[in-house]
Amino acid sequence: MRSLDTARAVCEQFHPGLLKEIEQIPYADREQPGGPVIDLFRIHGGVGLLVPEEYGGHGAAPLDALRVQLALGAVSPSLVAAVSMHHFTVAMLYSLAGKKGRLTSAQTGLLRRIVPDQQVMASGWAEGRTEQNILTPAVTARPVDGGYLLSGAKKPCSLSRSMSLLTASIAIHHQDGTAELALALVPADAPGLSVHPFWGNDLLAGAESDEVRLTDVFVPADMVVRAGADDPHRLDDLQTAGFVWFEMLISAGYAGGAAALVEQVLERERGSVQERAALAVEMDSALSLLEGVARAIGPETDEESVARVLVARYTVQKALPRIAGQALELLGGLDFILGPTHGRAAAAVHALAFHPPGRGAAAEPLLRYFDGGPLVLS
Repeated sequence: MRSLDTARAVCEQFHPGLLKEIEQIPYADREQPGGPVIDLFRIHGGVGLLVPEEYGGHGAAPLDALRVQLALGAVSPSLVAAVSMHHFTVAMLYSLAGKKGRLTSAQTGLLRRIVPDQQVMASGWAEGRTEQNILTPAVTARPVDGGYLLSGAKKPCSLSRSMSLLTASIAIHHQDGTAELALALVPADAPGLSVHPFWGNDLLAGAESDEVRLTDVFVPADMVVRAGADDPHRLDDLQTAGFVWFEMLISAGYAGGAAALVEQVLERERGSVQERAALAVEMDSALSLLEGVARAIGPETDEESVARVLVARYTVQKALPRIAGQALELLGGLDFILGPTHGRAAAAVHALAFHPPGRGAAAEPLLRYFDGGPLVLS
């Protein structure tokens, strides 16, 4: 399949040998808890895909990053679901690092160690409830001398057992009763941080999406990103950049799983010529929509970028289960009987619907935006 061949070539360019090593592992082993795929991602330099070159990374363009995700999604849904959270965090933090004065020297120093130390970053933002306010932190922060004490939980939290750093949205509660949204950078080995079993589904089990609890975890003040009177849009810009990248990359990852099934239909010449052509056209249409978003992403993300990526995400989200289901049907009952791999891959694409924001939460903001108003997600 041409689109997957292109994606694999791009992935090989950035992460030589990664796909080959993953493909040598039985599918069930790739997807199980504690499987090897996240370590392979790290070994092959995966953490630096979106990190700017001046920080030691590849600084991949949006279209290249999308194709890497597509290739990884074709071989391991768990891996692509997990690393989308790392890339989301990278997109947020390094978008600020490129502008003088928006991060502290300590925060910038930490970012310079991510690639040399191959540190995987987990994200503690929205949880797995599709209609929740995606900007409401589940972790609170109490000011103390020199920093903050963090308490709360993030569940599920992908990469929970492989992460070197947790980036968590926090609510700083002040004595006057007000709460302030901020972002804390928390080492995985910080006292008071613990990981507990949470994920109970065999699908995507290799993504390490368990519960991360924080109990009076101390974070120095210079490891908390706040807006501040001097830069009131700091967190807004951070969230917008990360959001656009995440929606694009997570959609591409799940699309990779569906594309791999379509590829099997084409290679085995299952069904009629008309059926195969219709399936390939629908798959390629979804991929073209995502590629259009990637090509349109500029150095500055804005409301238009958010609206465009949400339209693509929801369109792809609706199409993938239909594409995967049709591919399974054409592959046939004997294929389904002889092994669970294709059935599991087809089922995994449904999980895109559970990533925030759910369509219900975004419906009113998108309609308001299309009618000429501001796009404000909650």
